[in-house]
Amino acid sequence: MQLGLIGLGKMGGNMRERIRRAGHTVIGYDRNPDLSDVGGLAELVERLDAPRTVWVMVPAGAPTQSVIDELGGLLQAGDTVVDGGNSRWTDDEKHAAELGAKGIGFVDAGVSGGVWGLENGYALMVGGDKEHVDRLRPILDALKPEGPYGYVHAGKVGAGHFSKMVHNGIEYAMMQAYAEGWELLEKVDSVTDVREVFRSWQEGTVIRSWLLDLAVNALDEDEHLDKLRGYAQDSGEGRWTVEAAIDNAVPLPAITASLFARFASRQEDSPQMKMIAALRNQFGGHAVESAKKA
Repeated sequence: MQLGLIGLGKMGGNMRERIRRAGHTVIGYDRNPDLSDVGGLAELVERLDAPRTVWVMVPAGAPTQSVIDELGGLLQAGDTVVDGGNSRWTDDEKHAAELGAKGIGFVDAGVSGGVWGLENGYALMVGGDKEHVDRLRPILDALKPEGPYGYVHAGKVGAGHFSKMVHNGIEYAMMQAYAEGWELLEKVDSVTDVREVFRSWQEGTVIRSWLLDLAVNALDEDEHLDKLRGYAQDSGEGRWTVEAAIDNAVPLPAITASLFARFASRQEDSPQMKMIAALRNQFGGHAVESAKKA
């Protein structure tokens, strides 16, 4: 199958490689000419056979809107656009309507896997009409992990990004729990090897997880996280999750508290946020801030 892929950063570039390894043709565009296969969106569309499928992996908000607007003027009825970034689900409804008026299909895809997705595969939560989603199945099968799990057609337009938003909200709360436990262990005099306590939890315990594995990786690289500043950014999806909970009268005390904890990290150097920052760097390659030298 042919696919146009827009945005070849940490996620998009690895996705292009994984899809190509599965035997499909990917024509990628990125503003960085060193990464791009074509000089612009018009050339990308021209090189694809109709009906075309174009997957967008750019930052949410104005960048995604700009790409959707340009594609709307280049594509034809019968083509399909996939938004695989972290767009808000309400934007999906708007984009589907704009493109649908021109006969262009729209699918929203929540993608999880971070910098590890190239080798391990990506968890995919997809929203849209069945006919548009079914056209993507060869690409979805190439991206997902091996085995029966890792892909779901979550529902109508917006369902994919809404599901990914909730996934990220849960991620916030899980990381916060590990971070709080780590800080408490570091604080007491009786525990002399916190890193090995975390490592001991990796097998046979009810709290074992990939996040725990990544926490141990981070501690192996910097045992007490002394090299990091206790500052952790939030991607926006934690906020959206809390807002959706308010709109739907669903109590989310753990996720809400984890979001507020990130806000607290911007007021002072927080030990817990060193672990959050380390975990975000481990699974997603997110930037960290170095500790200031005295």
